[in-house]
Amino acid sequence: MTASGGAQRPLRILLVEDEPAHAEMVRRSLEDAQVAHALAVAADGEEALAVLARQAGAEGGPLPDLILLDLRLPRIDGIEVLSRIKADEGLRHLPVIILTSSEADADVAGAFTRHIAGYLVKPIDVAKLGGILQDLGYHWLRGNPDSGE
Repeated sequence: MTASGGAQRPLRILLVEDEPAHAEMVRRSLEDAQVAHALAVAADGEEALAVLARQAGAEGGPLPDLILLDLRLPRIDGIEVLSRIKADEGLRHLPVIILTSSEADADVAGAFTRHIAGYLVKPIDVAKLGGILQDLGYHWLRGNPDSGE
């Protein structure tokens, strides 16, 4: 995926996933979709929020361009993580794609009411993931001051 203007830089992605096999599946799916990326993995909701708080702080690195978020997580579940992200002035602009095994109406509706960018059910369909990333088309990144674009 190339940013407008031709220069390619890896898409900074925070994957929030507690299952190592699923994290590896996402990594392979991104590679299969030929998405230039730098993937960081948080093993639970608490770790994800800590990473985001650190990155949003004065001494942190750049925020991710995209968050891939599982709903079923230990310590703090994905809906709560999503709620906290969207309630935070400095984070709410970040696009979040839900990656989960749940097709429950309550989960889908709960996620979309919190303004997610997409909802994918595991196992991940590489074409759908690539399509969502293409649809994003750096839409959010163009307006993101941390994007380097």
